[in-house]
Amino acid sequence: MSDNNSTSAPAGFSHEKVETNNFLMIVLILLVIAVGGLVEIVPLFFQTSTTAPVTGVKPYTALQLAGRDVYLREGCYNCHSQMIRPFRAETLRYGHYSVAGEFVYDHPFQWGSKRTGPDLHRVGGKYSDEWHRIHLNNPRDLVPESNMPAYPWLERNTVDAAGMAPRMRALRSVGVPYADAQIDQAAQDVGGKTEMDALVAYLQVLGLALK
Repeated sequence: MSDNNSTSAPAGFSHEKVETNNFLMIVLILLVIAVGGLVEIVPLFFQTSTTAPVTGVKPYTALQLAGRDVYLREGCYNCHSQMIRPFRAETLRYGHYSVAGEFVYDHPFQWGSKRTGPDLHRVGGKYSDEWHRIHLNNPRDLVPESNMPAYPWLERNTVDAAGMAPRMRALRSVGVPYADAQIDQAAQDVGGKTEMDALVAYLQVLGLALK
């Protein structure tokens, strides 16, 4: 006598089979994540708003690029973001919100969300070069309550001039439009410059395109 209330499981996957097989569960989770990631990420590579530079954005000069390398090496991104969100409180404090077209020449971009210190995306031109030098040598000379460490060695270290041309060639290979003349001139442009000079040059160009 058959039981009319019974249901037959499909011949393929069943919830019980998936939930009791760890390997199968892992494979299916990874498959779902991969498909979801492709659906969300791939279209961004074909949207002009995320791949074309906004008006005024230019590749970093050799000195600015050297400063960006110092910024990364010293871990400045651990305390400072470069992403202004499109909320009133954000734009009132920091300025125009960040857009992808401002970062097309950044590899990798420095958006982040950590703000032990203020956002730096629109810091370019906000303070003088001398202000930045004093601040980097000893932040408490300008901001008594600051918990930012001092970086006095930047004033003593010189930029590695020989390493700039290879760095710029590598960036050109991923789409940054450096001309041969710029690459050939790179070593001369940073010759004798300190890491402090380079970092200040980098900070002073952040966010100027939409300022």
